[in-house]
Amino acid sequence: MSERIRLSAVFVVAAVLAASAIALKQDKAQAPHGAPAVLSPANASTKKAEEQFKNIQVLKGIPADQLIPTMQFISASLGVECEFCHEPKAFDKDDKKPKQTARKMMEMMFAINKDNFEGHREVTCYSCHRGNAHPQAIPAVATEQAPASAGQPQHAHAEAAQTGTKENSGPAADQLLEKYIRALGGSAAIDKVTTRVLKGTIDFEGKSLPIDIYCKAPDERVSFTHMPEGDSVTAFNGHEGWLGMPGRPIREMHGSDLDGAAIDANLHLATQLKTMFTQMKVRGTEKIGDYEAYQVVGQREGKPPIHVYFDQQSGLLLRLIRYGDTALGLLPTEIDYSDYRDVSGVKVPYRWTLSRPGGRFTIQVSEMQQNVPVDDAKFVKPAPPEELAK
Repeated sequence: MSERIRLSAVFVVAAVLAASAIALKQDKAQAPHGAPAVLSPANASTKKAEEQFKNIQVLKGIPADQLIPTMQFISASLGVECEFCHEPKAFDKDDKKPKQTARKMMEMMFAINKDNFEGHREVTCYSCHRGNAHPQAIPAVATEQAPASAGQPQHAHAEAAQTGTKENSGPAADQLLEKYIRALGGSAAIDKVTTRVLKGTIDFEGKSLPIDIYCKAPDERVSFTHMPEGDSVTAFNGHEGWLGMPGRPIREMHGSDLDGAAIDANLHLATQLKTMFTQMKVRGTEKIGDYEAYQVVGQREGKPPIHVYFDQQSGLLLRLIRYGDTALGLLPTEIDYSDYRDVSGVKVPYRWTLSRPGGRFTIQVSEMQQNVPVDDAKFVKPAPPEELAK
């Protein structure tokens, strides 16, 4: 299997199957002028980017585990790969002009937000680039179909209504959440689920691989993607998350990935959404596939908001959008749910598609069981190689 496919496998499994209940907090110390507070795990190391990586000049002061997500934000905003700015296998070098230009652009962005928006992150790389290496300075001409970025880009600001959303005149957010819970089978049935075991396939980049997923309440989850050279493992044991690839040491999960993983893995998410949000607003309706859906935006203390979309007719959750915070902007993760089936009195999606700026994948479940024994040993973090050798 090629290196690109190996990395893709790590990405797709990690993106949706890890879980966490670790609270995040804001880290404002030494942040660049005009840069937002960056979220970091409450129990993570306080090491800064410049202490772990070489030749950090503009992003000094951000948590080290936020540097890679921030680079991913730049890549998604400009539609380029790492080598556009960096020398392969020598990322710390300054030989390429685009890297020097990128530093100037970041400083300009921080200054614009500081001088014009009281330091709030209103302008980002995507504001001008819209997925292009060069800023989009000329308005697009009219076509039969309006461009998706007309007015406001879809994910430009997590708190704003998305393009194509109609004004709301329907139920309140509380009513929509209650209808969702009833559609799944009711609070009592949902909260009785203690374990869930799934078998199916994960499809990405034209590849299809078998996958097994084991979940245990309240917040343990592990997945095994079966690759030709061995299993790719993504796991969370209630306080630590990690990724494992054949022939490589495990890699711990950090930063906002843990926050997203907690949402993805929560077996009782439907009954806990209301307490998760400090405020909820209905942002109108939006077409998702063949269905009309109500959009609810839930605000969270110290974390990016979450958008949830409920089918007008059935009340089921059709889409969830969450955001990873970086030093330069928010990275969206969009999950579409479908193929709901009844499993022991609770409706569960047998299919979900996760989309990010860097790609997308689909998991299709073929078998699912609930409230069956799951061995605790599946959630034990492997010891590092140096400890095993002792």
